[in-house]
Amino acid sequence: MTERRYVDTLLRMTKSASSTELEVQVGSMPLSLDKELLASKSAKVAALLKENSNADLYYLLHDIPADSETFDLVARFCHGCAVQMSTENIVPLICLSFYLGMDENHCNNNLLSKAVTFFEQTVLPSWNEIIKALRSSEKSLQQTMQIGLFDACLQAMIAKASDNPRHLGEPIIVSTDKGDDSDRPNAKRRLFALDWQEDLTTLSLQLYEPIIYTMKQHEIPPTYISASIYRYAKKWIFHCNNGRETMSIYKRKSQRNVIETLEKLLPHGRELLPCTLLFEMLRCAINLEASSVCRKGFEIRIGKQLDQAKVKDLLILPQGYAKEVQYDIECIRRILKVFYSNYDSSDASGFISVAELMEEFLAEVACVMDLMIDSFISLAEMSMAAALGTKRNSDGIYRAIDIYFEKHAYLTEKEKEQVCKALDFRKMSPEACEHAAKNERLPVRAVVQVLFMAQLQMRETLAWTAYYDDKSEKEEKEEDEVRMEMEKMSIKVKELEKDCREMKQEITNGCIRQRVNKGKVSLWSEMKRKFGCMTSMGDFHCPAKKKKEHPKCGIHRNS
Repeated sequence: MTERRYVDTLLRMTKSASSTELEVQVGSMPLSLDKELLASKSAKVAALLKENSNADLYYLLHDIPADSETFDLVARFCHGCAVQMSTENIVPLICLSFYLGMDENHCNNNLLSKAVTFFEQTVLPSWNEIIKALRSSEKSLQQTMQIGLFDACLQAMIAKASDNPRHLGEPIIVSTDKGDDSDRPNAKRRLFALDWQEDLTTLSLQLYEPIIYTMKQHEIPPTYISASIYRYAKKWIFHCNNGRETMSIYKRKSQRNVIETLEKLLPHGRELLPCTLLFEMLRCAINLEASSVCRKGFEIRIGKQLDQAKVKDLLILPQGYAKEVQYDIECIRRILKVFYSNYDSSDASGFISVAELMEEFLAEVACVMDLMIDSFISLAEMSMAAALGTKRNSDGIYRAIDIYFEKHAYLTEKEKEQVCKALDFRKMSPEACEHAAKNERLPVRAVVQVLFMAQLQMRETLAWTAYYDDKSEKEEKEEDEVRMEMEKMSIKVKELEKDCREMKQEITNGCIRQRVNKGKVSLWSEMKRKFGCMTSMGDFHCPAKKKKEHPKCGIHRNS
């Protein structure tokens, strides 16, 4: 219904009911309604009619918080017509009926109670209906929050997101390979996705900010919140940004407010968003000239997972700065500092990844024709610093310097020497030294240093070779001595075994003789016993007869 048709319909309805009309201002449109009918349903209008004249009433109702379509629903209700309530019109209808005081205290079965019942039974149980209702409330947002409609929607959304956080959308998977990250869920996730639903990111920032903030307070998984925040930035900034020169001041300010608000809402944590997407948001903040706090927040998040970044991320980072500065060296330095201060030193893979990243980045920017020499030197020094502790050689940095010299043939000998100061010749591999010694693009002093370092490396190699040769000879000599000692010991053992056998034989023979001698002595003693005489030490005597005893010792013969 157009506004003209709406006015004609409303006038016909009011004229048929009463000749006494009340003129009110609804937005920019003056509308007429029978004041007695309206006062019968509205406590506010009834009170105003008692205290003010018709002329004064017009000015008192000039700020009615409604549009013509919503006021048309109130007029229909006052005339006893059926009111078609929907998700799209229910919030403005509740706000207007609350403003007019159309409650049960003034009239039974009044409009406010009917609208609230519809809201509770139709809107609050459904995520989709809540989003659609909130979108329709943006014109009367202040009153929506004042009367508690927004809080009711918010609590219902929190309960639903707690049960199933996928109401916020699928989380963005952080890819571990070198392929492009995407914010689209994979096919497996899509099989179990919810039915089509209203997207939270379609709401205005005034509604989106308190919703996300409250969800963070209720510990909704940060992966889902982070994904929703990125998609909000993609919808309201990335797709709407047509370039810095063509953007109006108002739009630029609005987008700056959006990116600064999203940075505050974005949870802190590693791998909540792919590093590429964080760089995209940082670049957006730079282009919109967001606050330093906002840019620093993105730098910190990037620094915590810099080992997952790609070369193209660093290449596009500083494009939002002044045109004469192509690469923001200090920004990259700050990100590196965050990485080294937060990364677990026990995991060497991350440090190696960042060292390789910086080397690749240096090789890429070396091809830029208007890259200032100071900028290249600073990046080369950062690349050298990133390689510390990783046992990496300087071949990657040498390659980047060679590319820079090839693309910037106008450099003087002195300027080339300044660039080469960032290169550690001691860490170059023999193959790189051989290439550098023949490289005509290098300054003479650098070639001399390369030759000198190559000579030192050769001397060290020879020294180590001689050392190991001497060590080998010494070990062989020691082995020969040990072998000779073992042979001597074996001979001594054999001699001892022979001596042992001989001693054993002698002992055996001695025992036999002793047994023979013992037998002879025993025989002679027996013979003397039979004669009744005993001999001791050459004296003979005849002992008195006594008890028979066994002789304790034999009789020794004098030789």
